[in-house]
Amino acid sequence: MEDAAQKGCVPSALRQNVKDLLASWEIENILGNTDFMILLSQAQSDRAILAKQLGISEHQLSFITQSNSGEGLLFYGSVTIPFVDRFPKGEIYDLLTTRPEDLNHEEKA
Repeated sequence: MEDAAQKGCVPSALRQNVKDLLASWEIENILGNTDFMILLSQAQSDRAILAKQLGISEHQLSFITQSNSGEGLLFYGSVTIPFVDRFPKGEIYDLLTTRPEDLNHEEKA
């Protein structure tokens, strides 16, 4: 991974279940060396793992506990920022959404 970072590469991962991702010590090391990360709503067992691994406070955990779409925590270096992003619905939203209820609405139209 050091070679990738030195060459300006940005590793990224999309995971639903963090405990599966962290089952590998190599992946755990990558997470520990990541300078940028976004966390959205997480299951209770995953929140506990992330809180321990990343040092997330109880208050910060509230931003990834049953949060709405577009809400979460952004990690950049040593800074943790809660965020809310209300992306407007419309043509671009329709192209990007992965929400089943929105996709079903589009199929009916």
